[in-house]
Amino acid sequence: MLPHSYEVPAAMLLVAGGALSCFAGYRLFRLVLGIYGFVIGAMLASSIVAPTSTAGMAAAAIAGGLLGAATLILACFVGVAIVGAGLGALVAHLSWQFARTSAEPPVVLVVLLAVAGAVAALFLQRYVIIVATAFAGAWMFLVGVFEIAAARPGPKPSPAPVWILYPLNPGSGERWIPIVWAALGLAGVAVQLATSMGKKK
Repeated sequence: MLPHSYEVPAAMLLVAGGALSCFAGYRLFRLVLGIYGFVIGAMLASSIVAPTSTAGMAAAAIAGGLLGAATLILACFVGVAIVGAGLGALVAHLSWQFARTSAEPPVVLVVLLAVAGAVAALFLQRYVIIVATAFAGAWMFLVGVFEIAAARPGPKPSPAPVWILYPLNPGSGERWIPIVWAALGLAGVAVQLATSMGKKK
């Protein structure tokens, strides 16, 4: 978690990076991998530093972000497999939620679909990358928008959005969020399919 003074600039980066990933993720896949690597690395690194040390958290976030970005960019094919694995895990959660809304999917199912997604990603790179970057970018965009809205003076739209890591399970007053996410993700898929015609990996 970043210090409060850094939340709005970080949210603006999420909005910009999310839009880029959603609508141009395939054409700029290495850049998008770098963005995701930076975000993940920054989150992990800043979470291990004491929250009272603003400078320490910022330095850790930058260092962790750069390390994460370099790792995913250098491991491009591994990144594709990870993207496919993430899609497989998402399918597991989606299917289980529709079948049994009260429990998490079994670990074996998640692992099997993650492995299947990783293998499929290597054979169907273009389509897997387009779908994954469109929906991941759409979610990053929405999280950034909500963070900016929450930082404005006046009444807050909601408490700190704990659901940001659980797009399929929002609060009772936020049931519209998955619908907006799906619509934005599908729009990103359509745009990427249209703009990547004839472009070969």
